[in-house]
Amino acid sequence: MREKMDKPNPSLNENTTRQKYLGDRGMLIFLVFLSAFAPLSTDLYLPALPTMTTYFNVPEYLTNLTLILFFIFFSLGILIWGPLSDKYGRRPVLLVGITGYAIASLLCAISGNIYQLIFFRVLQAIGGGSASAVATAIVKDLYKERKREKTLALVQSMVIIIPAVAPVIGALLLTFTSWRGVFIIQGILGIIILLCSIAFQETLENRGTGNILHTLGRLGVVLKNPRFTSLLVIFSLTNIAGLAFISSSSYIYQNDFGVSSQVYSYFFAFNALAMLIGPLIYIKLSNHFKRFSIINLCFGSMVLSGLAVVLVGQLSPWIFALALFPATIASSCSRPPSAYLMLAQQPDDAGSASSLMGSFATIMGSLGMIIISFNMDHLILIIGGLYIILGLLSGILWLAATSSPLLNNIKES
Repeated sequence: MREKMDKPNPSLNENTTRQKYLGDRGMLIFLVFLSAFAPLSTDLYLPALPTMTTYFNVPEYLTNLTLILFFIFFSLGILIWGPLSDKYGRRPVLLVGITGYAIASLLCAISGNIYQLIFFRVLQAIGGGSASAVATAIVKDLYKERKREKTLALVQSMVIIIPAVAPVIGALLLTFTSWRGVFIIQGILGIIILLCSIAFQETLENRGTGNILHTLGRLGVVLKNPRFTSLLVIFSLTNIAGLAFISSSSYIYQNDFGVSSQVYSYFFAFNALAMLIGPLIYIKLSNHFKRFSIINLCFGSMVLSGLAVVLVGQLSPWIFALALFPATIASSCSRPPSAYLMLAQQPDDAGSASSLMGSFATIMGSLGMIIISFNMDHLILIIGGLYIILGLLSGILWLAATSSPLLNNIKES
């Protein structure tokens, strides 16, 4: 049974349209940083992965666990924080989660061995999950219809600036500090975002009144919606290829192509540029084409780009980067319409829906990192193959879902 909801709090009515302390622009920037917690926590220290492997004198797979387990527990954290934000509000969840993230980041910086670092990364992931769980829910609280879709596109586009510059900053940090300094920076960022969370005014008007177990059970209620769940699976699949590349990118450029950590950061920034312009391209295309047609184009582009990576990606770092560029654009271009469509299928339980969207994407990304860890000798071929297979699979499932009588309401969203 649907749990009863508290009556709207009149004091929240203006907060849902305007933030007294953050303001409209400040709110947008706040949403960007909340949405970017995963890249802030990973891309900033990617250039240090080979160095950390040498420092701790451990196999590469142990160092990679600091990435893989982060994403796994990040996704689990998202699943918990999202429903809790529907019951207790977005702000309390942020205050608790971000505080935990900041403390764990500083603990990562003083780790004495790889196992301590892995453990503190798990704590960091659980705390950071609160940001991703709440970010999309806040967007749904604040914006409606076309404004919501444009805001999602704008936030996701701005989010990409962070992974574009994070490896460059990380590489620069390594020129005058160790990998420990990178985690100190993450801790400081956590404290800054915590201060913004204190200034943030609650946007949730109607709160759930059931107990915690009942609240967490709303995840199951949302998953029983076949329209939401089918889209959730389809649009999460491509994260396997995307995170497989991100987790292996430093090894591809530094070990396979022999470039320095600084040069690697430039190639990574080039790839992030594609992620940046993808949502902006969608905004332009959506003025002239239906979102369904744009999504079809995105899946097709992933397949062709993956094929180019397989055929010529090993020739040089620039050829590899250029071959991968269209797949990255297509992946980021499909995110605004996919997020909009998923939210449209679930009018209630925005926190639970948001947490499932973030968690599934992260779980699929973790699967990609695991796949890539099994064979570090043919990384370029694996990346290209993943884009071919997942682009085809997602495209086929997308066409099947949108033509199914059971799911035909998706077209009306």
